[in-house]
Amino acid sequence: MSPSVPLQEMIRAIRSARTQCEERGVIQRECASIRAQFRQADNGGRSHNLAKLLYVHMLGYPAHFGQMECVRMIASPRYSEKRVGYLGAMMLLDEKQDASLLITNSIKNDLSHSNQYVQSLALCTLACMGSAEMCRDLAPEIDRLLRASNSYIKKKAALCAVHIVRKVQDLGELFAPAARSLLAEKNHGVLHGAVVLITELCERNPETLAHFRKTVPDLVHIMKGLVISGYSPEHDVAGISDPFLQVRILRLLRILGHNNETASDAMNDLLAQVATNTDSTKTVGNAVLYETVLTVLDIKSESGLRVLAVNILGRFLLNNDRNIRYIAMTSLQKIVGTDHNAVQRHRGTIVDCLKDQDASVKRRALELSLALVSASNIRSMMKELLLFLTSCPPELRAHAASGIFNAAERYAPSQRWHIDTILHVLTTAGGDVRDETVPNLIQLITNASELHCYTVHKLYRALLTDISQQSLVQVACWCIGEYGDLLLRGECQETEPVQVTEDNVLDALETVLQSHMSSPATRAFALTATMKLSTRITDNFLIYVELQQRAVEYNALFKKYDHMRYVRKRVFVFLPLAFSLPVHLQVCDLLDLLSGSEEPLQPSAPQGSTATHQPINTASTAGGDLLDLLGGIEPTPLPPGLTLTYVQRHMLVQTKKRENETGNSLGPPTMTVYEKNGVTLTVSCDRQSDSDLTVTLSASNSTDSDISSFTLQAAVPKVCFTNSNETSCHHGYRGISVELTILLPLQVNLKMRIRISYTRLGSAFQDTVQIDSFPGLSAAGH
Repeated sequence: MSPSVPLQEMIRAIRSARTQCEERGVIQRECASIRAQFRQADNGGRSHNLAKLLYVHMLGYPAHFGQMECVRMIASPRYSEKRVGYLGAMMLLDEKQDASLLITNSIKNDLSHSNQYVQSLALCTLACMGSAEMCRDLAPEIDRLLRASNSYIKKKAALCAVHIVRKVQDLGELFAPAARSLLAEKNHGVLHGAVVLITELCERNPETLAHFRKTVPDLVHIMKGLVISGYSPEHDVAGISDPFLQVRILRLLRILGHNNETASDAMNDLLAQVATNTDSTKTVGNAVLYETVLTVLDIKSESGLRVLAVNILGRFLLNNDRNIRYIAMTSLQKIVGTDHNAVQRHRGTIVDCLKDQDASVKRRALELSLALVSASNIRSMMKELLLFLTSCPPELRAHAASGIFNAAERYAPSQRWHIDTILHVLTTAGGDVRDETVPNLIQLITNASELHCYTVHKLYRALLTDISQQSLVQVACWCIGEYGDLLLRGECQETEPVQVTEDNVLDALETVLQSHMSSPATRAFALTATMKLSTRITDNFLIYVELQQRAVEYNALFKKYDHMRYVRKRVFVFLPLAFSLPVHLQVCDLLDLLSGSEEPLQPSAPQGSTATHQPINTASTAGGDLLDLLGGIEPTPLPPGLTLTYVQRHMLVQTKKRENETGNSLGPPTMTVYEKNGVTLTVSCDRQSDSDLTVTLSASNSTDSDISSFTLQAAVPKVCFTNSNETSCHHGYRGISVELTILLPLQVNLKMRIRISYTRLGSAFQDTVQIDSFPGLSAAGH
């Protein structure tokens, strides 16, 4: 490619490159040629070379080496070189470049040039890339040109003054007098520049705003002339006379009339005239109408005028252009709080926009529909919103559910309607609701005591239908756990009577526990419900054993924690599925219990032990070494999940009944040694070898209340030995059992004294039991 190749030839060569590498090669060769020609002192093709460099810059390649050439060409006396030099300065220079300061003097000289086109080049360059320093230096020249007689120069100077005001706000006062005088011009270009300059001055200085409020009549006069004027080929756009100037004037009127009644009154008639006479079938007319609506809604306009503005936005909602529908709903969203009744007239159109295919329009319609919900239309609007929820995009489902919850909480006509609405949302979009939805609904259900039966029946049916919605399943499990007895009665007047058995309820909870869709939190709700049902279901609860065992296994994971609670009666607050009953067992010398001491044994931690539960340990007495205990036994802490409850008594009765029917015992013979205050203690023996004997102490509760702080202290003769490593504590549906492994010498009768202490209904009890013979164990000699 030769150095003198024309711009068109270079463009053609670049476009014909088949690869990016080939394109880079063409550009590198041309840039090298341009650099070489820039170094020549007398080069007649300077503008030609700079034009090619600007094209290279437009393609994204480096062109910074042409900055100084721009400075030199701006200083050239020839217009052709000045034009390309100023164009290069606007493209290659900015206020951060040091080279920009070198053209300040050239711009100042050209602002005073006799040729208006050279002045125009200087004005455009200053308005494009003038720095704050350049603006301060050249502001007086711009103010002088604002008062010139040439309309072409005045409109360029007005736009340059806008840039100066944005860069240096303090210079706004310099241009205020000249800007007001420009409103008397007939040229639309000058008027447009003047309105833009006045708008910029008013937005940045409150004092200037008050000063220009006096120009409202002049602006109204100009605007009326545009509205009622006939056809003007020079300014007509689709039948509207200079819509760009109209929009600028309306925007300035909105600023001047904001929070000012006098200025607002002066423009009310004009705004009504524009709103009624502007053609809304063309996009140009809609632009003018939209600006008119914004002005009406932002000033202190009359109520009838505001209704007219809302009606225009309502017509926008029927437009086929989605952009127009979107801006209409955006504007209505801003005024729905102040003009609620006017917006309500277009509720049907707004609801129809929920079916729009455009996601942005659909989102705006949802927000506006939620804002239109009130106490008078809550039922009809909620019906539409729930219908939308079933088919709305996934990204809108959480927002829609949250809005429905808020509206239902605020305007619910009744508690039953409120509960039904929330359950409908949970059934439809239970996986998209917020975390606080579950506790809020439980709070609502708890407070509506007259609807407990209705709610538990409805939630039970929902649980049978679908267990994929975790929030709904959690609330259903909680409600069944709290009000399961109401479910079993089947006496609900609000719903169709359904016969529900205990087996049905337990099967439903077991399905939740075994489902792969259930989250850990959902399983916790289901386990809690099964534990609560143990105090309410009194028949056929053997099927519950498997669930109970699984709950114990789950909760055994938490055995390292000592801050666990046990399930009480119906509770208002959620209790986590972690609870335990402190059971302490002590095996000590029989003489300790026969010593007559009234002070209870105080267990202390064994040497080297830091157990959190109170361990089983030896107890010291006044007898010294002779009366030392046979050794401490570390107890096995009870896994969380059971206490001496009514269910254990019920399960024990069922088991005994089965044993009596079959004639088979499920274990060694037992003997009841204590039965008082609903607490039953039995003992059984199982010989492991000639010298090893396993003694099992089992306690159960036959009352409806819980037994807490249950403690067993067992003492045996000194000649007997206990193996502390083989002492264990178990629990199950039979109650609580403790197994002791005792080394019993030959020709020795086993005797045991037991001290029992426990708390029931807030009262503490303590008793002592003497056991002289054991079931299944003969006298001395075994």
